[in-house]
Amino acid sequence: MSTNVTVDGEGTVTGNTYDKYGSSNPVVRRLMTEFHRNLDELWGLASPTSILDVGCGEGVLTYEWAERLGDGRIVGIDLDDPLLHEQWKTRQRENLEYRVMKAENMPFADNEFDMATAIEVLEHVPDAEDTLCEMQRCAKQWILVSVPREPLWRATNVARGAYWKTMGNTPGHVNHWSSGAFKRLLSQYGEVVELRQPFPWTMCLVRVGD
Repeated sequence: MSTNVTVDGEGTVTGNTYDKYGSSNPVVRRLMTEFHRNLDELWGLASPTSILDVGCGEGVLTYEWAERLGDGRIVGIDLDDPLLHEQWKTRQRENLEYRVMKAENMPFADNEFDMATAIEVLEHVPDAEDTLCEMQRCAKQWILVSVPREPLWRATNVARGAYWKTMGNTPGHVNHWSSGAFKRLLSQYGEVVELRQPFPWTMCLVRVGD
C-alpha cells in the first residue's frame, strides 16, 4: 500500500493520499464498492442540477459527477497542492471547473449551486462549522457529506498496524465524529433526511432548502 502525506502551498497537512478508488487490494475494493453504492444512492435522491464539490481532491468523484450531470455545472475546490493540480489536468470536461481556495469564505453567490458536497473533507478542516455554514449558504437544496466513523476508523488503523504513534489517527485528521455526533452537527444546518454507515464511514444527505 503506497501512501503519501500531502501538504498545501502554505505547508498545511491536507491528508494522507492513497488511491483507494483505483486500489487492487480486494478488501479496499470491497469497502469502496459499498462506499460508492451508498454515495450514488444519496446522489440519486438529491438529483442535483449543479454541484459545488468542496475539497474535491484529485477530482475522481468530481469528474464522475460532471459526466452524470451532462451540461449541468460543477465546480471543484481544494487547497493549493501541486499534486492535486496535476490530477486535475487529467480529468477535464466543459461543464467542470477546478478552483484553488479555502472553504471558509467562498466567492460564490447565495444558492448558486443546487447541492454542495464534502466527501472525506470535514475531518481535515479546522473550522468545520464555518465550512458547513458556507456550504449551506451556497447550496439551494442539498448538502451531501461523508466523514470517517469514529472511533471505528482509528481502531481499524491500529488493527492494521497503521499510525500507532498517533493512536490510529490518520495524518491531517483534526476532527473526529461518531455517527450520532455528526448527525447532531449537521442538524444545525438543515434536515438530515438520510444517514448511511458503510464501514467505516458516516454519510449524510441534508436538505437545506425547500
